[in-house]
Amino acid sequence: MGVPPSARERSVAETTRAVSRGFAKRPTIVFFGTSLTAGYGLDPSEAFPAIVARLADAAGTPINAVNAGLSGETSAGALRRIDWVLKGPADVVVLEVGANDALRAIDPASTRKNIEHVIEAARRDRPAARIILVQMEAPPNLGDRFTREFHGLYAEVASGERVELMPFLLDGVAGISGLNQADGIHPNFKGEKIVARNVWRSLAPVVKSLSSAR
Repeated sequence: MGVPPSARERSVAETTRAVSRGFAKRPTIVFFGTSLTAGYGLDPSEAFPAIVARLADAAGTPINAVNAGLSGETSAGALRRIDWVLKGPADVVVLEVGANDALRAIDPASTRKNIEHVIEAARRDRPAARIILVQMEAPPNLGDRFTREFHGLYAEVASGERVELMPFLLDGVAGISGLNQADGIHPNFKGEKIVARNVWRSLAPVVKSLSSAR
């Protein structure tokens, strides 16, 4: 026969189970994207998904934040990867897709098609999850036509696929040297905190509705 657990061991086990139950009750937000989501050049705790989780905690609506950012990924790569990422739980999927397409001057029509397929795959893998598409922008050096078409594809996809469109991820950060790393592309920690606030403004009502339903 086994040795009965001590009172302390029972207390630890009960606490662990309680914490696990509380963790499971939190909505899981999967942040799927590029190096901008991954937090390139920063500690993982400084990437915007981690900051958003802290904002959610402070608001009394804690979340499980999953950072599924991958540096260098194009929309074609995102389509190949989405099924693997969504093998885990997801109540909300935040899609930051297309930034590297713009840097590589990939035809916006191709980017649009890939994002549509990413959304279709996400719906297939996690049919109950809310999907939020993040607006991205092309650098101005690619010309007015390209930047206009790239900007417009996000609203078109969001409308056609009936998903929520989050405002530009880098609003208030892009092009401001003091808020970006030396490459001028990736936010520094100060800029990342602004990005997190941008994201949380759109995400907060969604998280609140999910939390209240649990």
